[in-house]
Amino acid sequence: QVQLVESGGGLVQTGDSLRLSCSASARTFSRHAVGWFRQAPGKEREFVAAISWSRDRTYYADSVKGRFTVSRDNDKNLAYLQMNSLKPEDTAVYYCAATDSFSAVVHFPSDYSYAYWGQGTQVTVSS
Repeated sequence: QVQLVESGGGLVQTGDSLRLSCSASARTFSRHAVGWFRQAPGKEREFVAAISWSRDRTYYADSVKGRFTVSRDNDKNLAYLQMNSLKPEDTAVYYCAATDSFSAVVHFPSDYSYAYWGQGTQVTVSS
């Protein structure tokens, strides 16, 4: 079992930056793939970014490519989502998710691939 806690959300203006953190409870976190998803009011949850357990692969939604960077520190059981040049359309609740990469094939952009989810953190970008 992995417990995930996101932090770092807030209210910012267009063009600002935020860094979200995802703290994991399990000592086996280093073998888990991590994904970031978001859900805006009235919309379905969508993929944002993901990183493999070994950090050698990263994936991004087209809407955030070049502005967001996903990373992780396995020694600290942390994953990050650095968000730059934020836009009002980035406003959403952001969730981190994790799944054991050694138990199943991970399709990184698909939320069904992830077994564990955090409670989410609100990001609001004002125009």
